[in-house]
Amino acid sequence: IIVVSCDRINRIIEHAVGDLTVTVEAGMKYAELQATLAKTGQFLAIDPAYPENATIGGIIATANTGSLRQRYRGVRDMLLGISFVRSDGKIAKAGGRVVKNVAGYDLMKLFTGAYGTLGIISQVTFRVFPIQEASGTVVLLGEKNNIATATQTLLSSALTPVAFDLLSSNLVKELDLGEGVGLIVRFQSIIGSVEEQSNKLLEVGDKLGLNSTRYHDNEAELWDKLKHKIWHSHRNTEVICKIGVMPNKAVETLNKPALETGLGLIHAGVGLGELYFNSVTPETIIELRQWCESVGGFLTVLAAPLEMKEKLDVWGYNQNSLDLMRRIKQKFDPQNILNPHSFVGGI
Repeated sequence: IIVVSCDRINRIIEHAVGDLTVTVEAGMKYAELQATLAKTGQFLAIDPAYPENATIGGIIATANTGSLRQRYRGVRDMLLGISFVRSDGKIAKAGGRVVKNVAGYDLMKLFTGAYGTLGIISQVTFRVFPIQEASGTVVLLGEKNNIATATQTLLSSALTPVAFDLLSSNLVKELDLGEGVGLIVRFQSIIGSVEEQSNKLLEVGDKLGLNSTRYHDNEAELWDKLKHKIWHSHRNTEVICKIGVMPNKAVETLNKPALETGLGLIHAGVGLGELYFNSVTPETIIELRQWCESVGGFLTVLAAPLEMKEKLDVWGYNQNSLDLMRRIKQKFDPQNILNPHSFVGGI
């Protein structure tokens, strides 16, 4: 086994402030890039699970972003260009450095979430965004049907949250927010817009009899605490799953009996989320996977003890594109030397 580290390719190649783009090497730390962009009033609209340690290449390889996908979509939607080292050692490129010059095959989307099985990402170009003037968060708590109604009301409204997450009742308790299922919504814009949108959401909560709270100065701390509850426990028995369901099934998913001992968060606008268990049986994970699949979704195990991984398929993929994925792998890596047997179906 040969381990390749990209830690020493960690420079910003070009930051075109006026074009709202940045070209950066894959080994650069996410936190360092954000700090540099902030000096010009800009930011990369991706919020990975481990912002302190994540590298740009790692974020792309795992397609790792969180609550900001409500407004800014996924990692692949931020990419304008990519350079990578092929399995034969040659360097290949796709896309461009500015929006108008992006052309050719969209390999950016192909490499996003491929877990390094198609090539070693060396350099990428992102679109970036201006840092907004103001930020505010509203939390609604209550009975699941009323939270579901509030969710659908917000989805069909003209409000434009940057983050919009449903929280299981256990996660609400862990965050010391109160009782019931939770809906946490973040607005970022000019001050007047944040005020108006927050007030409209509070009105929705009041009409439905929900417990409504608005956060101002301490809202960033609340979002950090939320991320840490899911991703930073560091217990040897922990199991973390990524799930996807139709948005209209999100509240029902968080109230499944199989989740009684876990914590759940679903990005309400897109139906993607995470489940966390301090300890859980493989049978419970299989039960939750079957539910997700029954409503057109999926469940992937991101972290689990080795003995659990040996008892179930962590990917759980059974759709009809597996043959196509294998053929793509064969074209990009015919000798199967790039992160072999680490992807869907043993690819």
